[in-house]
Amino acid sequence: MILSIGVLAFVTAQRLGELAFAGRNTRRLLARGAVESGAGHYPLIVALHGAWLAGLWLLAWDRRPSLAWLALYALLQMLRLWTLSTLGDRWTTRIITLPGEPLVRRGPYRFLPHPNYLVVAGEVAVLPLVFGLPAYALGFSLLNAVVLWIRIRAENAALRSTSKR
Repeated sequence: MILSIGVLAFVTAQRLGELAFAGRNTRRLLARGAVESGAGHYPLIVALHGAWLAGLWLLAWDRRPSLAWLALYALLQMLRLWTLSTLGDRWTTRIITLPGEPLVRRGPYRFLPHPNYLVVAGEVAVLPLVFGLPAYALGFSLLNAVVLWIRIRAENAALRSTSKR
């Protein structure tokens, strides 16, 4: 139970820290003339991730975690850190683009166009599996797939219209 609470507390603190980091980056980017796209679906993303995390607190706080799944989750965190550090002050939870700026082509972006979404999809699936909740993992993965479909289309359109290749 203590490990479960620790894992959930870590993920919660991580998400709150990322929101603060993203908010700071968003304000700085907008001050530099950046533009936001796809703001209409952002509340859906927040609601989905909030419900996912709240549900895990409700269902998993007293479950014994699988160390194998937890190790996979830790690997996802390494890819998350690599992605965030590659984007640096350009990383946000919103679609914010700086007109005329080139696309990032280093780090994990050398291999994938949207590595952060791969991480998010993995987290949404893997963390419930850490706690033995496969139906929860499947349900939220399907919901997340719909949201990511909307999100990636909006982001690709924004990147095409504002970035140098």
